Amino acid sequence: MGTIYVTGHRNPDLDSICSAYGYAGLMNMQDGDNTYVPIRCGHLSDSTRSILEQLDINIPEYKSDVYPKVRDVMLNADHKIYADDPLTAVAAIYEKNNPSAIPVYDKEQFLGLLTVDDITNWTMRELSKSSKITVIPKVREIMTPQEEKVSPDELFDEARSVLQKSSKRGLAVYDDDRYVGFITRRCFLKAPKNNVILVDHNEPGQSIRGIETANIVGIIDHHRLDAIKTKQPIFICAEPLGSTCTIVYQQYIRNNRTPNNVMAKVLLTGILSDTLILKSPTTTGDDVVAAHVLASICRIDVEEYGLSMFSRVGGLKDKEPRTAISADFKTYLENGVKIGIGQCEVTTLNDLKEYSGEYLESLNEIRSMKGLDWAVLMITDVIHEHSALLCTDHRGNRHLPYSSIGKNIFDMPNVMSRKKQLLPEIIHAVGDQ
Repeated sequence: MGTIYVTGHRNPDLDSICSAYGYAGLMNMQDGDNTYVPIRCGHLSDSTRSILEQLDINIPEYKSDVYPKVRDVMLNADHKIYADDPLTAVAAIYEKNNPSAIPVYDKEQFLGLLTVDDITNWTMRELSKSSKITVIPKVREIMTPQEEKVSPDELFDEARSVLQKSSKRGLAVYDDDRYVGFITRRCFLKAPKNNVILVDHNEPGQSIRGIETANIVGIIDHHRLDAIKTKQPIFICAEPLGSTCTIVYQQYIRNNRTPNNVMAKVLLTGILSDTLILKSPTTTGDDVVAAHVLASICRIDVEEYGLSMFSRVGGLKDKEPRTAISADFKTYLENGVKIGIGQCEVTTLNDLKEYSGEYLESLNEIRSMKGLDWAVLMITDVIHEHSALLCTDHRGNRHLPYSSIGKNIFDMPNVMSRKKQLLPEIIHAVGDQ
């Protein structure tokens, strides 16, 4: 397969990033025939980036999509011909490779493409004048003017359309002003597929753009399954644990591998983040065991490290509301109602009144922008195991089991999990209407 991308969901949190990094590391040890590359398909929040930077790792690079592109099929010739070469210099190349286009250079500067049509047209013109060809031209004398360039990041389908409309057999590929290769009609006989492993998600709507065109070769997740249909059997490991990083850790153990100090800290970071320092109701015994084993490998204290992580999260009053809400925002469709649920972690709710008005306003803007019926934001104090809920106007608010502490603001003592505690109440609320 070559390169296999390992990616989390579009709103990358620590569990998503750390599980992608951890699983790619394991598979690079297990599989010498392929290269596993951890990537992210969304932008990081300031707090997530800050925590990742102290892990002493290369943060997975951002990749916007996995649509097939020109760079996946473009050619780089093994040979050079020069503009002042005689046409006979091309004969040996055609005898060996039969290319439909050959790059031509003027000294060391790319000049254009010599195509088989250029050669054929010149030959036919000469033979129409005489039955013999007595003068051999230079390559530059028979080359026709170049048509538009294409970019290596141009989509496969768009570039194919450009070439189909062109009279040329090939087009040059430029990265900005630098020639990097060329494409011919043969390049577009079959669309390539990027190979992808999904971690911390499996639903196409949460995945990297273009996932429907990719070849999915694996899924590692702890959410409900609503996966894309695949053409071939694939490896799936989905367990109802508190963190995807726990599943990745178990894969190390099952493959008789031990994470090194750095990898152990990476996986521990994902576990403590998603389980809220092992306090979330989603936390299982497996998460607790994994966290303590990983902490022993990297010689740190679980509680102390978890608190230091969340101390980097900071409060919400100094953050841009729309960015903070969107950082971990998931959408659902229940009983015909389109719902959006965001979650932010803080270390205190004492300053809620200072920023709740701005956040309610931004929450309503996001609801409108995404075409939702109801949007809510769960703000969780990870230290005191307490949450508050901000809601847009919706009749479902009347059916929530929480105490009102302001207009569209609810108190949620001992509630920490969106998936296990809040979502069931939201579904119940829309079902009661």
